[in-house]
Amino acid sequence: MATATLPTSARTPTRLHTANPALALLVLRSALGLMYLAHAGLKLFVFTLPGTAQFFAGVGLPGALAYAVFAAEAVGGVLLLLGAWPRQVALALLPVLLGAAWVHAPNGWVFNAPGGGWEYPAFLAVASLVLWLAGDGAFALRCSERFTWDPA
Repeated sequence: MATATLPTSARTPTRLHTANPALALLVLRSALGLMYLAHAGLKLFVFTLPGTAQFFAGVGLPGALAYAVFAAEAVGGVLLLLGAWPRQVALALLPVLLGAAWVHAPNGWVFNAPGGGWEYPAFLAVASLVLWLAGDGAFALRCSERFTWDPA
């Protein structure tokens, strides 16, 4: 009985294959950073911070929490885009997304429904959890080592 062997190209990973996890984490981290900045911008420029505080109060949360959530989203988004402490930032922002999912849960599944649905913040929470579990990635700043960048 003959045994099949894989061609050399199929047995030896290429540089592109070994770079995929690093690039995937860069894309995930950047997308999350942009989304957090977009949500902060929505609170600041569209709803305004006082309007966002009024919404928070209307759903039973302290109105002042809106300002803390805005700051967390803005600072967290910038830190994720810079690659500074991405795992820690993703984990720290997880309660923001879980809170958003909880607030929008009564509105149903679709986020563009009146009042917004819960699936979008829930998905972003999962993406933040994945980033935390997967690690900083090769293209993140190594903040514990004086902000050095090590693409290896």
